[in-house]
Amino acid sequence: MFLLSFREGALFCIQIKEVVSVKRQITMLFSALLVVMLCSGIVSATPKKVVFSDLSWDSIQFHNRVMAFLMEKGWDYETDFLFSEEMPGYVALERGDVHVVLEVWTEGQLEWWQGATKAGKVIDLGTVFPNARSGWYVPYYVAEGDPEKGIPSVRSIEDIREHWMIFKNPENPEMGRFINAPTGWAAHTINKDKIKGYGLEDKLEPFDTGSATALRTVIVTAYQRHEPIVAYYWEPTPLLGELDMVMIEEPPYDPEIWETTHACASPAFTVAKAVNPAWIQANEEVRGLLERYHMTLEKTNEALAWMKNNGYDVDKTAIWFLKENTDLWHQWVEDEEKIKRIEKALKTVS
Repeated sequence: MFLLSFREGALFCIQIKEVVSVKRQITMLFSALLVVMLCSGIVSATPKKVVFSDLSWDSIQFHNRVMAFLMEKGWDYETDFLFSEEMPGYVALERGDVHVVLEVWTEGQLEWWQGATKAGKVIDLGTVFPNARSGWYVPYYVAEGDPEKGIPSVRSIEDIREHWMIFKNPENPEMGRFINAPTGWAAHTINKDKIKGYGLEDKLEPFDTGSATALRTVIVTAYQRHEPIVAYYWEPTPLLGELDMVMIEEPPYDPEIWETTHACASPAFTVAKAVNPAWIQANEEVRGLLERYHMTLEKTNEALAWMKNNGYDVDKTAIWFLKENTDLWHQWVEDEEKIKRIEKALKTVS
């Protein structure tokens, strides 16, 4: 058995205490250093993250990428996008699964919007662009008529009631076909109400396109073939800049009719920016940026047209837009240091 002498044992105990003391000092020093780093912003206690609702149309996806670039490069946010159709995206905003929806077409989901904002489930941060419009559209050759091809002039609901047969449904030749918005959109149900409200249910059958891409494809295909078509669409969109389409004349918008049968022109939509309340409370530093973010319909259409001509790449479109509209996004950001950081980042991407 190995035994230490009293003196050796005492020395050993002293050495152990010195080691423990040194370790304690190192731990305290590291803790103090970490506190300094946290307070100075060198490291973050929790990563800053934002999830955008990537609804199924071009303009909101473009706006999302613009805002994401600004928040990433100016405010060091981690960004993500969650795809969904319209109403599921709004429900996800209430739950906090997404944090920001940059296009809420409020009149299309008026009951939900009024209830959610009043209850504080979502926060309204103002409009993203001026009031937009939507409705039923026909190609110019249908609006003007083309006697050589047997196409009468159709410009109004009354014209549709008289000449519905030119929109023949290939799956049911005894009926005409209306190209509807995808299932899940508020417009999908509204258009079915309109058909009934206008007394066209024995003349037009709504055709569900399934997605925004499919809706666009059906319209473009008919247009290229010079075929009669009546379809739902909206502005701003690259399609209505690309094709010569004419909106069908409907009775003027009437709030009482709109709330019952929808048998009137659609209201000019207020397109709002909405955020999850818990998220914005924890991320007040970007509230001002989100509130100031606003652009004209013309600017939005310009960006969407560029996107259409460049392979529908929303990320490249956002970069192009920011490079071409420096003065505009400077107004949104305001902070000079953040502007410099964003400008530096723009120089490194193409």
